[in-house]
Parts: sequence; C-alpha cells; structure tokens
Amino acid sequence: MAEEQAGAADPTITQLTFDAALAELQEVVGRLESGNLPLEESITLYERGVALHDRCARLLTDAEMRVQRLVEQAGGQLRAIDLTPDELG
Repeated sequence: MAEEQAGAADPTITQLTFDAALAELQEVVGRLESGNLPLEESITLYERGVALHDRCARLLTDAEMRVQRLVEQAGGQLRAIDLTPDELG
C-alpha cells in the first residue's frame, strides 16, 4: 500500500499531461492483459496503472471545474464563478 502512495506522488506521473498519462495507462493495460509478465513486474505495472488512472481522473475533474466556472450571461458574455468539487455533483 505504501508503494501505491509512493507511485501516486511519482514526479514522472504528476508532471504528465492528460494525453500522455492516458496513453501510458493504455500501454500498461495492454501489457498486463498480455499475461506474459512475471508476478512482481505485473504488480509494479498495476501500481503504476493505478497512479496513472488517478492522474487522469484528477486532470478531468480540474478541467470540468474550469469549464463549469464559465457561465454564460444574458447577452452572450462569459463570467467566471467559483466552484468547489462538492458543488459539481
């Protein structure tokens, strides 16, 4: 479990763009689905996949909040509003 938390804070993951994290996650899933890996390597890849998934989910949440902050006013002008993650649901 501690290794999962360490992977989530991995700077190589926290610096990835959404597209890069998603592409790597797809690669990890493909390698895991092949089933031709030793157990330890599979576990390490799975942990990295979880961290990549978390990165993608966080970036999507952030993007959704940014989009929802833009509210169209009557007359077509956009104005920004402050939202918290709790207000998104």
